[in-house]
Amino acid sequence: MARMATLLLALAVGCTGLYAGFLLIFQTGIMPALARLSDAEFVTAMRRINECVPRAVFLLVFLGVVAFPAAAFLVPVDGRTDTQKWLVLAGLVCAALNHLVTVAGNVPLNVALAASERPGGAEDPAAVRAAFEKRWNGFHRVRTALIVIAFGLITAAAVL
Repeated sequence: MARMATLLLALAVGCTGLYAGFLLIFQTGIMPALARLSDAEFVTAMRRINECVPRAVFLLVFLGVVAFPAAAFLVPVDGRTDTQKWLVLAGLVCAALNHLVTVAGNVPLNVALAASERPGGAEDPAAVRAAFEKRWNGFHRVRTALIVIAFGLITAAAVL
């Protein structure tokens, strides 16, 4: 069981690290770059990004961010300290909250952005952007902070 718990904890660290890195790069590099685009360019770029991101590898990491910490927490291990257990649990809670923000905040905005696309480009890009960008970035900052914290907590559990 100890090897299984170690593997699950390593997978939890790996998934949360990959996802935290992805969201952090989006926060610090991609969104600032997109902010420099015109309204029409921004709206088009975000639509294309939202079409490409939710694919198999992303979904495996996205699901693993919750599944692996949960499994690592639930597998009993002799010698695991209470501190390690609480760190994994706290990381799991942060990862789950990250998913809640994503599913309740960012995803509906992405869906609305996609739905606003009309054949022939009849939508007003400035209005579409105004309804999307500030709110999406706000949710994104929260979910990025949550997953970076989750990564730190789960990593701390692994190295103690």
